[in-house]
Amino acid sequence: MSLQDETHNQDRAYIHRAVEVSIHLALLTLLAVACLLILRPFVPLIIWGIIIAIAVYPAYSKLRTLLGGRHVLAAVISTILLLAVLIVPVVLLTGSLVEGMQTLATRLAKESSLIPPPPPSIKTWPVIGVPLAETWELASKNIAATLRTFAPQLKTIIPELLRASAGVGFAVLEWILSILIAGVLLANAKTGASVARSLSNRLFGDRGGEFEQLAAATVRSVTTGILGVALIQTIFAALGFLVAGLPGAGLWAAAFLLAAVLQVGVVVLIPAGIYMFAIASTTKAVAFLIWCLFVGLMDNVLKPLLLGRGIAVPLAVVFLGAIGGFIAMGTIGMFVGPILLSVGYKLFLAWLEGALETTSDAQIGTGASTQSVAAD
Repeated sequence: MSLQDETHNQDRAYIHRAVEVSIHLALLTLLAVACLLILRPFVPLIIWGIIIAIAVYPAYSKLRTLLGGRHVLAAVISTILLLAVLIVPVVLLTGSLVEGMQTLATRLAKESSLIPPPPPSIKTWPVIGVPLAETWELASKNIAATLRTFAPQLKTIIPELLRASAGVGFAVLEWILSILIAGVLLANAKTGASVARSLSNRLFGDRGGEFEQLAAATVRSVTTGILGVALIQTIFAALGFLVAGLPGAGLWAAAFLLAAVLQVGVVVLIPAGIYMFAIASTTKAVAFLIWCLFVGLMDNVLKPLLLGRGIAVPLAVVFLGAIGGFIAMGTIGMFVGPILLSVGYKLFLAWLEGALETTSDAQIGTGASTQSVAAD
């Protein structure tokens, strides 16, 4: 066989192997896409379940130790407690909403005034004072006329409110299913940990364990630093609403919790303070305003203490990841964003360290060569 024929056969073998590899990759890609399409409705539930399981694992581990290592029983109790933490506030809020709607319907049937007249000082406010006072006064005298005035805006808002209500119901159902998934993951924590370690080692090599711990610590940090701070603020805000006698305190507290998770709790405190100045004495309203300022500034103290605690990345990386992730991906992005940004930050540092080590080795080699030449 001539050299040309041998080269031609080798080329054909290479082409055949490349085609075969391409077909295998295409089939694997098609299989992966098909699996993702099938699992797509369950991906948010699975991600939330993993996040919840990671966040509560330290408490679950202590409970498992108290129960003598019975991991299934500890997982069942943890799941029941998590469901109670979710369902009890929802039931209380629903009861408060129904009661408020019944009160509103009763007062409308009696044609009694729902809104107190505005304080005279509002007219002195710049720009918005006069139109706000006029609208407020009209609403206090004849709310039906006020509603007719804003009928076009209400027609636009009401469908959005209905969609939001349906979204809240779906979100509660999603959380319940996610908690159940978290309970299953906790009951199989050892298997899940080994799978996570294998995946990390597969992706990051020898540093897989470090990145696995980083991801888990980031989830717990965001849970305590964002959701935990929002919950603490909501407790103090709800206490202020109840003590001040703010009508519909439960609804105000629910709105504040949602806004605090979104990092805009002050949006709820401002109208609550204005409403208190309209219905209460000046002394009581000022005290309530001071309490609102205290609640609004709590996160400036709590977040540096809780957010980023226990992880080897700067606080700014976690915070920017949480906010940027929420803007890009919604609520779940508050957890995925910090994890991705933290892993990217650690990989960048590892790359810099490798580059510095390579430079140092090259400098050492150059120095040794120079010394040997000088000795010769």
